[in-house]
Parts: sequence; structure tokens; C-alpha cells
Amino acid sequence: MNRLYLSCAVLAALMLASCGGNQTAEAPPAKTSTPGTAAVPTVTATQAVSRMISASVQATGSFIAMDTSDVAPEAAGRIVETPVNVGDFVKQGQILAKLEERDAKLRLENAKAAEQQAEASLRQAQSRIGLGADQKFDASNVPEVLAAKAAYESAQAQAKLAEADAQRYENLIKTGDVSRSAYEKARTAADTAAAQANSARQQYEATLNAARQNFQGVMTAQASVSGAHAMTELAIKAMDDTLIRAPFDGFVSARPVAAGQYVALTNKIATVLRVTPIKLDLQVPESNAPQMKLGSVVETSVPGYPNRKFTGKVTAINPAVDPNSRTFSVEAQFPNTDLALKPGMFATSRILLNGSSEGIFVPARAVLTDASTNSSQVFFIRDGKARVAVVQLGAKDGDMVQILSGLAPGATVALDHLQDLYDGQSVQVFMGKGD
Repeated sequence: MNRLYLSCAVLAALMLASCGGNQTAEAPPAKTSTPGTAAVPTVTATQAVSRMISASVQATGSFIAMDTSDVAPEAAGRIVETPVNVGDFVKQGQILAKLEERDAKLRLENAKAAEQQAEASLRQAQSRIGLGADQKFDASNVPEVLAAKAAYESAQAQAKLAEADAQRYENLIKTGDVSRSAYEKARTAADTAAAQANSARQQYEATLNAARQNFQGVMTAQASVSGAHAMTELAIKAMDDTLIRAPFDGFVSARPVAAGQYVALTNKIATVLRVTPIKLDLQVPESNAPQMKLGSVVETSVPGYPNRKFTGKVTAINPAVDPNSRTFSVEAQFPNTDLALKPGMFATSRILLNGSSEGIFVPARAVLTDASTNSSQVFFIRDGKARVAVVQLGAKDGDMVQILSGLAPGATVALDHLQDLYDGQSVQVFMGKGD
């Protein structure tokens, strides 16, 4: 009985299948694959082309600031203001931080008062000898000295006249023409005049010495003024030291202090980077050392600007080779007027040499980066199959990139579906435009 029911069920199923096969709907298009086999993908491809390219040396490196300054205070104190932040562009002399100025201000006021007092004392000392502010000292021109000199010269003249009269009376007394009393009177007058002349001379010399001593007082007063002025200058500097300024134009890359913090001379207030121009430190294989020359053009690209080329020049070549990496450092400068390049950016560069050579180029989108091996790959098509090639990349030229090794010129390379392809996979090729 069970067998009869099973036979009826099978018969009914066959009849339903027969009725379904007679429907008029269209069947789906035929696929290139057979049952159980994956479809053959179609990929867009182009040919690797050969181009003439300037002879060059490939190198990588990082940008560094032209100058880096860790700005420290000239004086210890408490910060009251920090008007700049990290990332700000500052001009030379711009204030980075302000310190408490109360003590410095008081010191400056005291120094100015002391300087004014010293200047007043100098003027008094100068007036004692009749010396003007811009006059040179000459003791013989001091008024008191001039008067004493005149008195001495007058006394000398009187003494000479009196001595001449005494001599004349002495001769006359010998002939009996004058009395002895007249002679003695003339002699007494001559001796008196001589004594007065000697006294006038002593007075003149004393006045001259006094003038010179007074000038020593002027010199002492001048020294006091100079010392007071120096103290004022130091006080002005102490006042200026409360303002911490940028040493040059650049960007603030660090500002580790804040208002209210006490800082010593060893504390860093801010770090300022000069990036116009900016330097690129390239590591070049030692085998290329003979080709390096100052002034050589350097073409550089950075990941942040994939479609832009930056041009600089070699400015320094390190003569020492690193024994571990077998490379040496070449420094290049870039104008960086638009501030696009930043310190720390990684750069891939070509140092241009004399002459040219032929290079293989493929579209940049044909290159697949394998992060696990840090390598670059392209898929080239041969005999209807995708083949993977590990390549070494060279210079970029717009949307094209140079292949230094790993690919033959004229090879057909895949442009799309790169993530889905694998080595040895069968593909259909649609030839498209490479650039």
C-alpha cells in the first residue's frame, strides 16, 4: 500500500514539472562560465609606455624647519599673559608671553631718578669752572684763573718798573744827583713790588690748581652720570625682559606654559619654527655620491598633495656616510611661500642630474599598495590571465608614475578591479585610456 502512495506522489511531481517547462518566459542570458565555475571578470587595461625622462637619483626623506627656536625667558617671573597658541603664525619680535612687571617697573623708576640726580650734580660741577655741557676743559680758560693770571701779569709789570727805578736811583746816588733817602725809598718800593708779584704768582698757581681739582670733580660727576645711565639701561632691559618675543617669523609649534605659572631661565616658553624657506633632509645611497652637486634641482611630492610637484635645490651635502644604512644626507631648500610644506612631512624626491634616460610609465591608478609587505604591485595581463608583478616606483609625472623595475615596456596593465584580482586569474580585457 505504501509503495502505491509513493508511486502516485512521484507521478504527480513529474506532471507538475512538465507543466512548468511549457511556460513562455525568456531564459536569462548565457554566462561564459559553466555550472560550478565563477564568471570571468572584465577589466580595463592599458599599455605601459616608454618616455624620455631626465636622469635622476631617487631619494626619500622628511621636511624639517629652517630654524627651530625653543624660546626661554631672559628673567624669572610669573606669567600673566600668553597671547599666542600652537599653530599661530608670529612675526619677529611679536610677544609670545608676558611676565609680571611690577618689580622691573619700580627698578626702572628708581634708576631714572638716580640718573637725573647725577646729571644735576654734573651741571653744578661744570658751572664751578665755567664749563659748558659740550665744551672741552682748559684750565687756563677758567674765569678765576684768567683773573688771577691778569693780576699776576700786572704785578710782574709793576715789579719790573719799580726795579728799574731803583736801579736808576742807585746810579744817580753814585754821582750825587739824588739823596740816599730817595734811593732807599725807590729800593723799598721795588722790593715791595717784587713781593707783590711773587704773591700774585702764587695766587695764580693756586687758582690754576683749584680749577684742575674742580675739573676732577666734573670727571667724577660724569662717571656718576655714566654709572647711573648704565643702571637705567639695565632697568630698561629688565622691563623689556618681561616681554618674551618671537626670534623670527614662523609658526608656534609648542607653548607648554600658561598664565599664573612661575618660570625660571631654563623653562621653555614656546617653540617657533621658521618654514619659509623649509629644508628637506634626503637619504641618498652612497653609490650616488659622485653625482651629487650643490644647486641641483630637486623635484618632490608628498602624500598630502598627491597631484602637486614641489621644486627646490640642493644646498648641502653631508660628506659622511651612515655605516648602517649606507646612505648619506643631502639637504635641499624649498621656498614654501604658500606654507603648504610642514616639518615632519614625508617626501619622495628626484634629484635631477645631467642627461636623460628612457623610463617606463603606467597610470598611478594601476599601482596597488600591499600594506602587509609595504610593497607596490601591478597586475599585467598575459595569455588572458592576470599576473601580479612587484614593482619599484620612481618619479610621478601628473597621473603617471615611473616603474623602475618589475615590469617590461609595452606590458598590458589592469586599471580597475585591482582589489578583486589574484595571480593567475582568467580575465577579459577592455583596452582603455591610460591617462
